[in-house]
Amino acid sequence: MQKNSTNRSPIPRQRSRKRSRRFIFSGILFFLLLFILSAAGYSSYHLKVPAPFWEYMIPIPEGEAVSVVIEQGMTASQAARAFEIQGALIDGTPIELARWMMKFGLDRKIRAGHYSVVPSDAWNIARQLRTLKPALLKAQVLPGLDIFALIDSLESQDKKVNREAVSQALMNNKNYPPKLLEILKSIPEDEYTRAAFLMPETYMLVDRTADEIVNRASSAWWNHWGGFITEHKLTPNDLQEASIVASMVEREVLHDAECRTVAGVIHNRLRKNMLLQIDATVVYAWRLKGRKLTRVLNKDLEVDSPYNTYKYAGLPPRPICVPGIEAWGAALDPEFNDYLYYVAGRDGYHHFSKTFSEHKANIRQIRSGN
Repeated sequence: MQKNSTNRSPIPRQRSRKRSRRFIFSGILFFLLLFILSAAGYSSYHLKVPAPFWEYMIPIPEGEAVSVVIEQGMTASQAARAFEIQGALIDGTPIELARWMMKFGLDRKIRAGHYSVVPSDAWNIARQLRTLKPALLKAQVLPGLDIFALIDSLESQDKKVNREAVSQALMNNKNYPPKLLEILKSIPEDEYTRAAFLMPETYMLVDRTADEIVNRASSAWWNHWGGFITEHKLTPNDLQEASIVASMVEREVLHDAECRTVAGVIHNRLRKNMLLQIDATVVYAWRLKGRKLTRVLNKDLEVDSPYNTYKYAGLPPRPICVPGIEAWGAALDPEFNDYLYYVAGRDGYHHFSKTFSEHKANIRQIRSGN
């Protein structure tokens, strides 16, 4: 029996219409999303809109990072060139990277240091830089180190810093502030003297080289003491003597509160033409001969050296170490007192006296443990 066509079910036609509407709707969404992304990209590139939302939808490339060193004072163009030279920019040109850096405002924020980035194109390098902070290298200049210990200390922090590098850096005039250099040129020009004009401190450096360490430490010294020197009109000869006194105070004093008192004793003995008789200078005299002393005995006092203040009157010819800030302050502004002698107690504090008989009494008291 033949079926009437008017009795066919309308369901297939309705499903077809739904699929068509769904297809059209999906197409509209696709083109709308494409339009939004295009508009966002255009606005970011041409209108410099920072941090567009679409940027976060695209992952930053992954891989093994390389370290790029950006030096102090580099412009965006110079920094971009550094990323190319050091193997981070592998697609695109430094000009493109510089443009992206400027669009992201990085040209005004780029700081010196080590940047760890995944090698990529200019845009992705700039994207990485937006969230990166530069890493710096730590270098310490410790107070109380003689030139040999200073070199050993710096070399232990970075193998690029060796005896020859430190010597050359200390004698390189370019590493010093101009006004400090004028003074250094008027006093003995040797590494032993110049080492005394380094400020003991922990420095964060872009590159831990001897030149950068000397540059930063000498600049820090001048920044701290330059005003005092200018105000008091100190001569190069004044500073040379002060550097020697400061170095002896640094090695003699354990507690900072005694620095100015010990400096006063040194000046008192110099005025009376008395031998300074400072053990630290004897230790240094033997150090120059290749021998390390941990304790000064009577037989050690016979060493023939201008640094032996038990045999030679006046100041030693050069500083014996890198003085700290308290020792320098004491040398530049010693305490006015009547003391001529001092001896260290068991706690590291000194017993000061005006006469030799008082000095001997202090020694007996310390030895007796009272």
